Amino acid sequence: MRILFVTATRIGDAVLSTGLLDHLLRTHPGARITVACGPAAAGIFARMPGLERLIVVTKQPLSRHWLGLWAKVAFTRWDLVVDLRASALAWMVPARRRLTGKGGRRPGHRLSHLGALMGLSPPPLPVTWTAPQDEARAAALLPGGPWLVVGPTANWAGKVWPADRFVQVTRALVAPDGALAGARIAVLGGPGAEERAMAAPVLAAFPEAVDLVGSLALPEVAAVLRRAALFLGNDSGLMHLAAAAGAPTIGLFGRSSAAEYGPSGPRAVAVEADGPPMDAPMTDLPASRVLAAAERLLANRVPA
Repeated sequence: MRILFVTATRIGDAVLSTGLLDHLLRTHPGARITVACGPAAAGIFARMPGLERLIVVTKQPLSRHWLGLWAKVAFTRWDLVVDLRASALAWMVPARRRLTGKGGRRPGHRLSHLGALMGLSPPPLPVTWTAPQDEARAAALLPGGPWLVVGPTANWAGKVWPADRFVQVTRALVAPDGALAGARIAVLGGPGAEERAMAAPVLAAFPEAVDLVGSLALPEVAAVLRRAALFLGNDSGLMHLAAAAGAPTIGLFGRSSAAEYGPSGPRAVAVEADGPPMDAPMTDLPASRVLAAAERLLANRVPA
């Protein structure tokens, strides 16, 4: 069976779509899958079993990137085309069956929308794929444990919780009487000067922390997150990847909606700022509430 799967440009949306791919791999053993995604998300699928081809789609003026993608897939007869981008592509290539997403925002969690596309309720949870070399790199970077992994960055400033509150909660968790007493700290972030600047105050507060900002490929990040006793971070691609990796995950929300994009994993919790969803500044999320949520999650060894 040959499957074309067209998915997101952003890391978080791409991670959420992995549950559908995992479902397809389990229900169609031996399927050969071509994944088309944006450059930032490509690493999410690099280690996927059954991956025949990974097509990186770079946005171009006048939507010419869709023409380029069509030229790469139009001469294969597909058994199934799944287009989560709601484009016309699925109807312009030969296929026995087509499933296309809907554009625009809708009520409900994005994961439920994806599951509904295949009639799956509850929807399959996201997954991560790694290779032995990724796990070996993670073990070398974060030996032993436990590890508290902090993600103080996001793709825009409105999603970023104040750095001093990250520091406050982290100190309380790793203190001798904390829920992660004696845990070591690692700080994750994406590449680029802006992510480095967002992470800098947290790194300065914990000079002993392992600095992983912008230094890892996405499969290595997933392997690192599998080693986390807790991930504490803003609403971001890293948050979604942490939840998919199975790490106990605290995702922080204010200017974005947890009802739509809360972390989805076996032990994942969203903590929201006071005020209307998507209109509450991150400064309205007190450190005490985040610490209490983390302590509850760590005390509860069954899925959240």
